[in-house]
Amino acid sequence: MIAPPPVAVQAAQEAPVTAVRLDPAGVFAAAAEAERGGRPEEALVLLDALTRDRDGEVRAEALFRRAMLLDALGRSDAAAATLRRLLDEKPDAAPVRLELARILLARGDAEGARRALRQAQAGVLPADVAAVVDQFAAALRTTRPFGGSFQLAVAPDSNVNRATDARTLDTVIAPLTLSRAARSQSGLGVRASGTAFARIAVGDTLSLLPRVSGSGSFYRQRMFDDASASAMLGLEWVSGRDRVTPSAGPGWRWYGGSLYARTNTAALDWLHPMGRRAQLSMSVSAASARYRRNALQDGGLFDLSATVERALSPRAGIGVTVGATRQTARDPGYATVSGQLGVSGWRDLGRTTVFVSAALRRTEGDARLFLFPDRRREWLVQASAGATLRQLSWKGFAPLVRATFERNASSVGLYDYRRFAGEIGIVRAF
Repeated sequence: MIAPPPVAVQAAQEAPVTAVRLDPAGVFAAAAEAERGGRPEEALVLLDALTRDRDGEVRAEALFRRAMLLDALGRSDAAAATLRRLLDEKPDAAPVRLELARILLARGDAEGARRALRQAQAGVLPADVAAVVDQFAAALRTTRPFGGSFQLAVAPDSNVNRATDARTLDTVIAPLTLSRAARSQSGLGVRASGTAFARIAVGDTLSLLPRVSGSGSFYRQRMFDDASASAMLGLEWVSGRDRVTPSAGPGWRWYGGSLYARTNTAALDWLHPMGRRAQLSMSVSAASARYRRNALQDGGLFDLSATVERALSPRAGIGVTVGATRQTARDPGYATVSGQLGVSGWRDLGRTTVFVSAALRRTEGDARLFLFPDRRREWLVQASAGATLRQLSWKGFAPLVRATFERNASSVGLYDYRRFAGEIGIVRAF
């Protein structure tokens, strides 16, 4: 190896090492230069460093710029998560909510986009922002041509079969002793649900809307597995601010791994904005049901429901639902009429969204079942509470925890039960 000349060695030894410390403005400038130079990953690293700055305004600006760059790179999941992180710090930032609504809509989450829009409108808006909100509300009338959602959870349940815990039931003949399998059973299962849709434009205000959905609870004891699926084909008609969707299609339910019932349903849904901060959704449906195990239950199912959802503030909202159901059957003992009232609410607490719901349902039977002395008269109380933990989100998947309580007080012991259940899982919209 040839040694360098002494002068070069001395020059190298004496050359000063210069450290350059950039202030936030300099880092923003360097990030912008990296982006213009085609080095987006370098820009993301620089902006990410600023998201941990002590100055809240610097953090906010860095989060916003980072979200916009992620969106431009096609990483909409990460962009939406970044904007939600910004809104956790600045819930009244209406322009940020508009950007979040735009990204959610581009992902196909039209309902999430509408909610973000109502949250933005719940605050006091400058005239220029209000104009943009109105334009975006109009844009929401046409949405992405496909989308869906998915949820998967581990689900401990104190009563997987929603059965009574009584050992015997009084009948018109003699006390009936129930087998162990016919009484309430606890278990740890897996609960999954999902939906997917496509929107195919056939005119300026008319679209074809095929939709499939499914859900199920699965346990080690397969005799308690409960799954359902449906496939609906509809037409979506946009008229002014309203959205009307007639649809029809078959549905199936399996219990214990065997087909339990099949339905054919026709439905009509109506979505109507109520001012800037609320919306009304109404649904009416009629179905024919065929039960494989008991033909005496065969008949019709008729449902009517209405829900009003309102944003109370940029960080909180409530919903109220009323509904009625009529079920007919070959045996009037299985025919019922019921009414329901439900309330729900949610609130953002930092990077966690907490939600609660409660419902009360009254059911009356047309006549008594052959074995039992009384016709069905019951009150069903349902309550649940949970949280979505956005701070633990990964690639668009957000952890979800939920606890549920049910109590059905019935004049017929066979239908009298109580149930506690939990869910720990993940949820994702796409």
